[in-house]
Amino acid sequence: MQRLWSRVKEEFAIWRVGILPGMAVIGLVIIARLTGSMQSLEWLAFDNFLRLRPVELIDERIVIVGINEQDIRNLRKYPIPDREIAALLYKLHSLSPRVIGLDIVRDLPVEPGHTELVTAFNQITNLIAIEKVLPEQIAPPPTLSGERVCFTDQITDADGKLRRSLLATPTPQGYKFSLSLCLAKAYLAYEGLSLENGIRDPDAMRFGKTELPRFFPNSGGYIRSDAGGVQVLLNFRSGAQRFRILSLNDIKTENFKPEWIRDRVVIIGITASSVKDFITTSAVISTKPASGRIFGVEVQAHAISQIISAVLDSRAMLNSWSDCWDYIWILGWGTLGIALAKLTKSPYINLFAVGVAGSSLIIISYLLLFYWGWWVPLIPAILVLSLNGIAMTALYQYDQALRSRIEARQALIERTFETIHNGPLQTLAKALKRVREKDASDEVPITLEKDLEKLNYELRGIYEFLQREPLSQDRSLYLGNGLSISLEDPIHAVLYQVYNHTLEREFPCFSSLKVKIVTFDPIDERCLSIEQKRGLCRFLEEALCNVGKHAIGVTRLEVSYTKNEGWYTLKIIDDGLGIVSYREGRGTQQFRNLARQLKGKFTRLPLSPRGTLCELSWPVTKFFLWRVF
Repeated sequence: MQRLWSRVKEEFAIWRVGILPGMAVIGLVIIARLTGSMQSLEWLAFDNFLRLRPVELIDERIVIVGINEQDIRNLRKYPIPDREIAALLYKLHSLSPRVIGLDIVRDLPVEPGHTELVTAFNQITNLIAIEKVLPEQIAPPPTLSGERVCFTDQITDADGKLRRSLLATPTPQGYKFSLSLCLAKAYLAYEGLSLENGIRDPDAMRFGKTELPRFFPNSGGYIRSDAGGVQVLLNFRSGAQRFRILSLNDIKTENFKPEWIRDRVVIIGITASSVKDFITTSAVISTKPASGRIFGVEVQAHAISQIISAVLDSRAMLNSWSDCWDYIWILGWGTLGIALAKLTKSPYINLFAVGVAGSSLIIISYLLLFYWGWWVPLIPAILVLSLNGIAMTALYQYDQALRSRIEARQALIERTFETIHNGPLQTLAKALKRVREKDASDEVPITLEKDLEKLNYELRGIYEFLQREPLSQDRSLYLGNGLSISLEDPIHAVLYQVYNHTLEREFPCFSSLKVKIVTFDPIDERCLSIEQKRGLCRFLEEALCNVGKHAIGVTRLEVSYTKNEGWYTLKIIDDGLGIVSYREGRGTQQFRNLARQLKGKFTRLPLSPRGTLCELSWPVTKFFLWRVF
């Protein structure tokens, strides 16, 4: 449990390197979004998503009668005379449409034929005409009642493009509805559906079970926009041809099928480019009147179609999350960027991972809009994902390099200590023992002088070895007396060299040895790293040094490195008196750490009637799998 907790703390310390600056990046992007700096980019992404949707079928429930340039040339007069409009209304009415919308201003008479037009207004009861209420007012035809007059005002964004539809608004003359809402309301009345207040949002509008989602100041990519009245995001129909369009001449010459008109919504408007009755938008593909523009009468058709299609066909209305979920979405993608930076080691893999994640974000955002009508923040999410995913990688790699240098320095310290501990310190310990046991004889000072000379030689040898072997390329083991062995050799051969060298050292207990049994089996060592092979060598050296120093009266020494029943075992057994105190020193602590690294166990215990067992063992299968994964 303690090791697990230590691992958790270590991982948290690594993650914290990128989390703090990553969160700062997310915070800065959110602040930039709150100031409206990204609004134009979010509008651009939204428009392109709408343009990229699959082509939809023509909505045949709506027919546009557009008075085009050829019609004006045929009449040789503009504005269109009232007599021509009256004749057009009578002709259309005879074909039994559900409702007719006249999207042409008629606040003043246009002779000849004004009286005929007034008569048509009075006789055609399913006719709805227009007025303008915001901000500059244009009066409706004076002979029509209020419920048969609706406004055509549209609210464009700061870039001059249309993305939302105004359905209703308060005016000094009372609460008024838009032409699109009035025509949709009249059409749906035949389906037994009436306009009601919303259930989830009482200020919204509803037909049956379909509630039209209201536009709010921060809907989608908008920031603090004017959401006055009742507005909805405008879900334009996709495709090059969205509605059936007939000209005035088509109606006059009966160049159409009567069923195209019967039981439909008919909108009469101007489709002549010279009149300049058009709206700018990037959400639809259009060539007339110009690229990025559509006629005002077609805007009304789109607004009507989205209401009718939502109610009768369950076509998605455009909606947006609350502010809270928008920023959770941004935070989530920013956090994913931090995670990618942490988990990817190579810059190329990181770029690939961030690219895949960014593509997934775009696809998910597109699918949310296409299938469910949810407009989610794309630009800020892309920014936090890219910035955190790429920039934090450099930060993590710098931290990793710094940690590697620290670990390398610590490894150098540990390696130097092991070399000193198993060499000069052993000589020093022997000299100190002789000093403590000295008597009146003259031999002690001579022996002590010899040991100190050897100690000086060994210390100089360590210095020369460390100077000669760069840390990053150190694949050898220094044994003293200028002797170093390659750790890239087979482990059984390396251990045998360590064994031979150690037994040649002048330890007092080695002199009584009579029987030496050595078994170093050649075994699969692919699972061992260079550092682990070094640790095994130091373990053997230390264990043999302990025999030489403490195993008084030892006559038999058995050393083996074998594989048995799925375990590797390095074992040293002697029959001497052994160590009196079993207080763990530095060497014992290192061997326990080595055993933990190998997922194995370290054992040192006295034998009966005398002797000591020192053993290091670890499982073959588990360790090999650990190395692979």
